[in-house]
Amino acid sequence: MGIYESSEIIFIVEESPEGGYEARSLNHSIFTEADTFEELKKMVHDAVSCHFTSENRPRVIRLHLVKDELMPV
Repeated sequence: MGIYESSEIIFIVEESPEGGYEARSLNHSIFTEADTFEELKKMVHDAVSCHFTSENRPRVIRLHLVKDELMPV
C-alpha cells in the first residue's frame, strides 16, 4: 500500500452481546475483542501493530465507543 495516507486509524467499539467489547476498524480488515475496555485497548494496539509494517503504521488509534440503550416508553 505504500506510505500510509493518514496518521490515524479509527475503530468502532461496541459492547458484545456475549459480554465484553468488540472493535472493528472502519477502513481495514481488523477486528478484535476483549472482556474489559482496558484489555480491548491493548488488543487493538497489538492488532494494529501486526497489521501494518513500521513504515506504514498509523501514529494514532481512535476508539469510537457506540452504545445502544433501550428505554421503555
